[in-house]
Amino acid sequence: MTDIVPIRRALISVSDKTGLVDFARALAARGVEILSTGGSAKAIRDAGIAVTEVSAHTGFPEILDGRVKTLVPQIHGGILGRRDLPEHLAQMAQHGIAPIDLVAVNLYPFEATVARGAAFEDCVENIDIGGPALIRAAAKNHDFVAVLTEAAQYAEVLAELAAQDGTSLALRRRLAGEAYARTAAYDAAIAAWFAGQRGEAFPTRLTVSGTLRQGLRYGENPHQQAAFYGTEARPGVASATQVQGKELSYNNLNDTDAAFECVAEFAAPTVVIVKHANPCGVASAATLAEAWDAALRCDPVSAFGGIIAVNRTLDETAAERFAAIFTEVIVAPDATEGARAVLARKKNLRLLLTGGLPDPAAPGLTFRSLSGGFLAQWRDAGRVAREAVKVVTQRAPTEAELDDLIFAFRVCKHVKSNAIVYAKGGATVGVGAGQMSRVDSARIAAWKSEEAAKAAGLPGRLAEGSVVASDAFFPFADGLEAAVAAGATAVIQPGGSMRDAEVIAAADAAGIAMVLTGMRHFRH
Repeated sequence: MTDIVPIRRALISVSDKTGLVDFARALAARGVEILSTGGSAKAIRDAGIAVTEVSAHTGFPEILDGRVKTLVPQIHGGILGRRDLPEHLAQMAQHGIAPIDLVAVNLYPFEATVARGAAFEDCVENIDIGGPALIRAAAKNHDFVAVLTEAAQYAEVLAELAAQDGTSLALRRRLAGEAYARTAAYDAAIAAWFAGQRGEAFPTRLTVSGTLRQGLRYGENPHQQAAFYGTEARPGVASATQVQGKELSYNNLNDTDAAFECVAEFAAPTVVIVKHANPCGVASAATLAEAWDAALRCDPVSAFGGIIAVNRTLDETAAERFAAIFTEVIVAPDATEGARAVLARKKNLRLLLTGGLPDPAAPGLTFRSLSGGFLAQWRDAGRVAREAVKVVTQRAPTEAELDDLIFAFRVCKHVKSNAIVYAKGGATVGVGAGQMSRVDSARIAAWKSEEAAKAAGLPGRLAEGSVVASDAFFPFADGLEAAVAAGATAVIQPGGSMRDAEVIAAADAAGIAMVLTGMRHFRH
């Protein structure tokens, strides 16, 4: 076996015709015989390039509405035959099987067909059978055959042909690995679709496939390698275009995702500031600039070097505000030319534009790795409406308090447990995250509201007259009492503790309102 294998005969059968004609023309110019099928053959022929229909090459017509066209010995024998084994060559000669040195195949658009909501029968008909068989055969016999599964690979193959009149073993092996990854992803998509048709959220075998979006300098720490893979068509970091700034890091991407998922919860113009995956300031207002001022007031110290997410097209006025402090990433559905010009002055600032907002109520799976496996769960798409809460205290919340309670509980969903969020006037005024006890989270959030008031030149705490949200029930009254001491006048929490009656009694004793949601939002 030699490292460099010339290409004398190629089989091209592609659903995506991008670059097809130029690729075929370049092969033909090198004297390569081209075999093809259906639409691919027509496109090549219409461009004035010599092409042989597979049916003419094999002497066997396409049958069963095209379901069978390449599943014949003359094709698979030509791909799988080993050129270094005399017995293989003898059998190929005996049966009139000509060797095929290159296979360029991309698959029926099954994933796109499902994504557009096609009928069951259409989805089934877009399950490719011959294509994966060709790809897998060519990849197995990569010692002698080059396999291409996407148009982006054409140029590299042509470059090797021009440089050395053949493909190298190193290239063929890499293409083979990419080919098996593609068929694995294709089969994973089909399996997931069938599971969905059966209403089976967690099938016996769950295969997750991702497409490499970018390699990363390192992971959470410099000694960890990392990369970013896209898995679904969901607006966010995976759909974003980086307009400017330094290369994104693992932590940048993780924090940006946290910020953007949070900001998508709100309909009014909203700004979310995230630091280490936790919101440290969230506000809704009439404009993004006003929302920014209120969000920043919550914790101006933590906002330094943070991530900013907005749920509107970023305008120039808001961009000027954002540019006033050091920020790692700004993520938005879009940005005006004026806003882009403002941020362009900050060369290292990353600006990501996603083209849309994720639907916070959309279904989907999230994953976390464990030693020897991984956990899978439904995305936390739960949302509590105003009319769904249950008042359990003697005093009911006012309409303004209820607005803030719903706002605070939505923010709380995106804060690491144990989570406590104080809010007032559609803005957070204290956030306590990730503590081992809920009372500590309540105290930390109160302390942060006091520090924020000092930074703003105000007396007392920002939390005076606020409402408070807890992501899970208060196991004891002490957490509630800490919130009351901080100045909270109303509480929203899931309920469900053995001591709910004790906690409710403490709320009544303090004269504050409490509503229960019946829904918990742990976030670990």
